[in-house]
Amino acid sequence: QVQVVESGGGLVQPGGSLRLSCVVSEIIFSADVLEWYRRAPGKQREFVATITGGGSTNYADSVKGRFTISRDNTKNTQNTMYLQMNSLKPEDTAVYYCRILRGGRNEYWGQGTQVTVSS
Repeated sequence: QVQVVESGGGLVQPGGSLRLSCVVSEIIFSADVLEWYRRAPGKQREFVATITGGGSTNYADSVKGRFTISRDNTKNTQNTMYLQMNSLKPEDTAVYYCRILRGGRNEYWGQGTQVTVSS
């Protein structure tokens, strides 16, 4: 069973930055699609960002230009991806989840990490 664990959340002031990490219990294959989602209080879970094995990225309009998704291709840490979040806004407050899509149909989710943007 693939295990997925997010970390790096916390409380940050508006305009601040956080870097989220997602560690998978096994090597992430180049064909895997890696994604970040979030769920704000009282709202449905929404797409944030995705990255393919070839490095192509896509972002929700609400985070474009502020968030950056990446995957670690270093030999010993090929099981990690990141979400760098800059210029954070109160509306970015949510639980952030990473999702691994493998083979087009097998998906694995973590338990999420809380991000709170508040002064």
